Amino acid sequence: MAIALHYAARSDVGLVRAENQDSGYAGPHLLVVADGMGGHAAGDVASSIAIGEMVSLDDEGPGAESALDLLAGALRSANSELREAMQRQPELLGMGTTVTALLRTGNKIAVAHIGDSRAYLLREGALTQITHDHSFVQSLIDEGRITEEEAQGHPQRSLVTRVLTGQNEDEPDLAMREAHVGDRYLVCSDGLSGFVARETLQEILVQDQPPGVVADRLVGLALRAGAPDNVTCIVGDIVDLDRDGAPSTAQEVVGAAAERRAGTSRAAAATPAAKAAALSREARGADAADAEQAGSEGPPGSATRSGHWRWVKVLSLVLLGLIAVAGGGYAAYTWSQQQYYVGEANGHVAIYAGVAQKIGPWELSHVVDQSDIALSDLPDFYRSKLDSTVSTTHVEESRRLVTDLRVQAIRCQTIKAAGGTCGTSSP
Repeated sequence: MAIALHYAARSDVGLVRAENQDSGYAGPHLLVVADGMGGHAAGDVASSIAIGEMVSLDDEGPGAESALDLLAGALRSANSELREAMQRQPELLGMGTTVTALLRTGNKIAVAHIGDSRAYLLREGALTQITHDHSFVQSLIDEGRITEEEAQGHPQRSLVTRVLTGQNEDEPDLAMREAHVGDRYLVCSDGLSGFVARETLQEILVQDQPPGVVADRLVGLALRAGAPDNVTCIVGDIVDLDRDGAPSTAQEVVGAAAERRAGTSRAAAATPAAKAAALSREARGADAADAEQAGSEGPPGSATRSGHWRWVKVLSLVLLGLIAVAGGGYAAYTWSQQQYYVGEANGHVAIYAGVAQKIGPWELSHVVDQSDIALSDLPDFYRSKLDSTVSTTHVEESRRLVTDLRVQAIRCQTIKAAGGTCGTSSP
């Protein structure tokens, strides 16, 4: 029996971001999502490079015996191109990208994965995640420190521990799977998986609707959930070629890769306020919103009060407000001193108690443990994370993160001692 892919790719900048750093590609044999990171004018470059290096795999389909080698080779090429791009343009230093790719060959699916973008398989109504997140939070789950439910709302659920950064040690996970007619695959960035529960994903995927309709609904759900991140997803169905007819051979490129291919560097997206308003109107209906606004105005003359009682009310409200501010300020300060984050102190990695903010001349944080890890020994990708600080839920979690950073520093020192480079520069 001959099988084929029916597919659809969608991407949205999300409700907060000014640019789309995700990229996606869907074709007859290849489905790829790349989630770039690294700040202004870097994440979109990284994800676009990864997609650009992989699209050549979407030809007539490789043999099963070579599919994994081809995926691994394409990712090595992408990683090399990232390194060369950063050498040509120093302002791109610290960029990186996740990559999750499915390559169909006959009745096999080759999977390559690095980072925290995900691939899911829906088979006979059951949804299974077929990739393993390379993230700090996933390491806490693996060690039994937190549950998957706790991970869903963890403040550092987006902190990745392995992505393509241009370094030789950036190796993906590789696997080969059987493809069955009726299988439905979802490949997505964490802008979807981080804000829409797995049970909800399953409810949508199990419905007998075309991939394009399903992909649109998934992106819409992420936006309704208030997703601040870019949202990218690809839905691919394994179909019987004889029964379901010839599939589309059109290439679908979405996100940053599509914008760069079209000659633009940024999406001309609506503002977050406009997107939120549109979603609200869709949920409630414009007429209901207008009626609600009209009903809030009150009848003419209803605000008329005697001067005496008006001033009594105003003074009471001011007094209550001052009490609330004082109490709220004390509560907020107490809460802040129970928070922790990992950042920089005197050129080294340090653990702070408090929050990385100031009120006038007063700092709301202080160093509780300064490590011997020099920032100059860390790859640029990890130093860029520390520049913006990394929040944790308790001090033990901060220490666990420092331990992970020490491993990265030792690896970097070893590479440099052997005459290599690991993407470091003086802070």
